[in-house]
Amino acid sequence: MDCLFCKIINGEIPSTKVYEDEFVFAFKDISPIAPVHDLIVPKTHICCANKITAENSEYIAKIFEAVPKIAQSENLETYRIINNCGEDAGQSVMHLHFHLVGGVKMGWGKESLGKTE
Repeated sequence: MDCLFCKIINGEIPSTKVYEDEFVFAFKDISPIAPVHDLIVPKTHICCANKITAENSEYIAKIFEAVPKIAQSENLETYRIINNCGEDAGQSVMHLHFHLVGGVKMGWGKESLGKTE
C-alpha cells in the first residue's frame, strides 16, 4: 500500500513522534496551524470516517483514550480535535486521522473554517 501515514507508522518515513501504543500513533504535523498541532492515526489503515465499522471501531476508541494523554504531554488543558472526511472536507491523506490543535485561543465560524463562496 502506498499510504504516507502507513509509511510513517512503519518507520519508512521519519516523523516527530509524540505518542505510540499498540493501536495508535501520533506525530507532529509538518504544516502546523497552531503552536501544538499533532496528527493522531490508527495503526491499521482505515481510509476515512466513512469506513469506520464494528470491526475496526476499537481503533477509534483507542485514539480517544490516547487524546488526553497526548494533550497532557503537550501541556494542553484545552484543545480542538478535528477530522476531515474526504477531499472536499480537506482530507489530503486518505488514512483516517485526527488533528489535535491547541496552544492558542481559537475562534469559530466561516473565517476559521474556510469560506464556501
